[in-house]
Amino acid sequence: MKNTFKNRTEAGFQLAEKLLQFKDKDAVVLAIPRGGLPLGAIVAKKLNAALDVALTKKIGHPYNKEYAIGAISSDSRILSTPIEAPKEYIEEETKRIREVLTQRRNQYYKNTQPQDIKNKIVIIVDDGIATGNTILATIALVSKMSPAHIVVAIPVAPQSAIEKLQNSTYVNEVVCLQTPNNFRAVGQFYDEFYTVTDQKAIRILEECNQNAA
Repeated sequence: MKNTFKNRTEAGFQLAEKLLQFKDKDAVVLAIPRGGLPLGAIVAKKLNAALDVALTKKIGHPYNKEYAIGAISSDSRILSTPIEAPKEYIEEETKRIREVLTQRRNQYYKNTQPQDIKNKIVIIVDDGIATGNTILATIALVSKMSPAHIVVAIPVAPQSAIEKLQNSTYVNEVVCLQTPNNFRAVGQFYDEFYTVTDQKAIRILEECNQNAA
């Protein structure tokens, strides 16, 4: 097995091959913005599924912003237990993050509408997972929308993150192509790991669903 993917496109095609059991099964692919969009579009096309984005954002720990202690959507919030931050900090971050999400929602849904995922197979796709904390909080928020089945599909993650996902009460299935040792960052496993802008991600989302219509 080679150590890296050439780019997100190659990773997306490899991931899609592992998800063919969901083809034509009334599925919605939820890509994590922004890096998950190039992969999510490939998976959605291969499975004849709709593509959407998971518009959530983590709440970082006050002393380590990269460490997720919860996540927020436009109308919901999940916090870790026990809560690892002062109430005032949580409320301030919730307000700030909701403002960011409102702006992003207006951007992403300017020419389209969110998919209804109730009673559907939801396949959450990202370009990789480092700790798993952020995506776990996102999954908990997605579960509140009553999907029938939640699959997490990623090209690469450390084994510790995969175990967190497998132990989640919300996740029905985890598909991961590689679980390498010495995991430092997702980008180390890609030869090309360019930044996906919001504009690029929005274009991918709109083009994918226009072509599927």
